[in-house]
Amino acid sequence: MAKGHRSQIKRQRNEQVDNRARATISYARVSVQKACFVLDAIRGKDVKTALGILAYNPRYASSVILKLLKSAIANAEYKNMDTEKLYIQECYANQGPILKRIRPRARGSANRILKRTSHITIVLNER
Repeated sequence: MAKGHRSQIKRQRNEQVDNRARATISYARVSVQKACFVLDAIRGKDVKTALGILAYNPRYASSVILKLLKSAIANAEYKNMDTEKLYIQECYANQGPILKRIRPRARGSANRILKRTSHITIVLNER
């Protein structure tokens, strides 16, 4: 267990502030696998290059991630970070809840349709 009074422990924990800019989208209607194809293409790249990649990528997930990246850049400007030096330090997608739907089939049976969602996060940092 940690040493010290509860207020001291909280103070130490709050001093470890993360100064990176981040943006998160929850419940995006794109599967994790499809989002990761796009995220792998931009991971580690600088922001200008990533914006170019996302603008010309034909996948649906790229339009969602482009909007998210612009939000992360705006968050970085709010934190007084230099937008010319920004790069994508982390980007990942976690699985969200699955919407379950039913499709009628022959002889009164039914097939289940799984509409997958994801939670996508982008973290920017300065070089």
